[in-house]
Amino acid sequence: MTPNTTPEWEQRCAALWDAFDDSDAAQFRSRMAALTAELPTDHPVAAYELASAYDATDLGEDAVPLYRQALDTGLPGDRRRQAVIQLASTLRTLGRPQASADLLITERAHTSDHLDDALTAFHALTLIDLGREREAAALALGALAPHLPAYRISVARYADAVSRPGLTGGRENPETTGATPVG
Repeated sequence: MTPNTTPEWEQRCAALWDAFDDSDAAQFRSRMAALTAELPTDHPVAAYELASAYDATDLGEDAVPLYRQALDTGLPGDRRRQAVIQLASTLRTLGRPQASADLLITERAHTSDHLDDALTAFHALTLIDLGREREAAALALGALAPHLPAYRISVARYADAVSRPGLTGGRENPETTGATPVG
């Protein structure tokens, strides 16, 4: 629960998102606009939820200023980090990958939590759009490595090597540098 929202409002918001696939885009946006209008003017949660609704219905240009408003007015907790990730993703899809990368890099330095892997995934996508595919692959592999039931160490070392061309073969191959093949 966020200040100025109630558990009942949060439940209705969650239910609206749960029914997303059952509504057409305009209907969903209309319902979200009505729900967010129940909150005080300039409420960060209202701006965030409405931005998310615009974004989810392919109106990214309309979502960007609402994400910024939500962040500028003190959106707290998980929603704040989700807003950063979603804003960065939207900027990327709107053809502004450097702005996306800058936002994600700043966020990475700001905090760490259960959304780190999501942030990394969107950062990798942004790096691809910037023509930095090797760095994107290294980020994605590095995020994946800790979740593997086997080969964690090897994949983590490969992730490091992928980001530095020329280190993935021969003597410097992570598989041949004494790495245990099972992580």
